[in-house]
Amino acid sequence: MYQRILVPIDGSETSERGLMEAIRLAQVTKSTLRLLNFTSDFALMVEMSGGIDFEQYREGLNQFGKNLVDKSSKLAAEHGVVSETLVHELRGGRVAQAIVDDARESRCDLIVMGSHGRRGFNRAVLGSDAEAVLRASSVPVLVVRDTAPAG
Repeated sequence: MYQRILVPIDGSETSERGLMEAIRLAQVTKSTLRLLNFTSDFALMVEMSGGIDFEQYREGLNQFGKNLVDKSSKLAAEHGVVSETLVHELRGGRVAQAIVDDARESRCDLIVMGSHGRRGFNRAVLGSDAEAVLRASSVPVLVVRDTAPAG
């Protein structure tokens, strides 16, 4: 079945739901989880216009990502699941494409990720990384939806 499962995490509730689903799958299939957090320079470029310290902000994002993957790895271990972690600083490009690229490069055979299930105007404005991953991935993608009604 599955041997390596990529789980992109960002600290959101839907990301945590995706993580828990991936842990359950990994328990059954004896898979290794690849816990991945991206920091993006897009938010940094937007925030730079406000006169903040670019390096301090970037370091804060990277530390947040490291704390998040460490916490997620400990949770996986508590459930008897082996994991590896990576915080990747994304410079340009879309997170969705970086997820697809990482899955291919790290030889993952499944991607499990949370999705907010946005529709209409919110989806058009915020985009959908989950949808973009679904379209571009050569491996199966399990999308775990938010429990709140889509809006």
